[in-house]
Amino acid sequence: MNYLQLLHQSIIASVLAGNEILDVYNTKFDVEYKDDKSPVTLADKKADDKIREHLQEFNIPFLSEEGHHPDFEIRKHWSKLWIVDPLDGTKEFIKRNGEFTVNIALVENNSPTLGVIFSPVFKDIYFAAKDIGAFKINGSIFSNYMHDIKNVSLELLFSLAQKLPIIIDRKNYVVVASRSHISKETFQHIESLKLIHKQVDIVTTGSSIKMCWVAEGIADEYPRFGLTMEWDTAAGQAILTESNALLIDLETQLPMIYNRAKLLNTWFMAKRG
Repeated sequence: MNYLQLLHQSIIASVLAGNEILDVYNTKFDVEYKDDKSPVTLADKKADDKIREHLQEFNIPFLSEEGHHPDFEIRKHWSKLWIVDPLDGTKEFIKRNGEFTVNIALVENNSPTLGVIFSPVFKDIYFAAKDIGAFKINGSIFSNYMHDIKNVSLELLFSLAQKLPIIIDRKNYVVVASRSHISKETFQHIESLKLIHKQVDIVTTGSSIKMCWVAEGIADEYPRFGLTMEWDTAAGQAILTESNALLIDLETQLPMIYNRAKLLNTWFMAKRG
């Protein structure tokens, strides 16, 4: 498996998908609702199409939030697959607060081995691949190269990136929580942490940025006591793993596995080691 080639193309796909999202973001767009009451917009659909267009050359099957979800009887034979959320944080997109991402993950034998998370508004990009490491390029730098992303080499991207974690010397204990989905269980957990740590600070943001902040070292943990799907966490888990952090399934107390019969995640904890 040539992770470098797959990673490079995934970065390109994420940026091009992000451009599609921004084209819609800057208009008066319509919002539809799926059977599960979750919102979807034209941006979700256009980003999904763009990602498929740029990753189809690898002949790896797709599992995306948008589009058809093959039955498990078919998927269980897939030793590798792309798990994609073309617009993670649609609620934040609708609120126009910028806190949404493009998530692309490669999963092999039920474990994420490659992940890219791109923030179209803030321009930050996080990426990782197995045994290569996890990296971030700040939006202030990355924005200078996005307009010609197809012609930007992976070598140049690595030269612009910082290896994760970046922040390693904080004294306070930081918990990152969801801006739109914080639960009473999360509050109770944070209160219990205050009995252990001298100073517990809470930061909030939307989408997969929360997992990226743990990988980066901005936060120590991201507890999620609520509903998520496989495409919400696969890319983030790849980045966490390569930054020497973990995403733990709180039912099994083991790293989350993917391409399951039920695509709904259990509660989980993203945490620095």
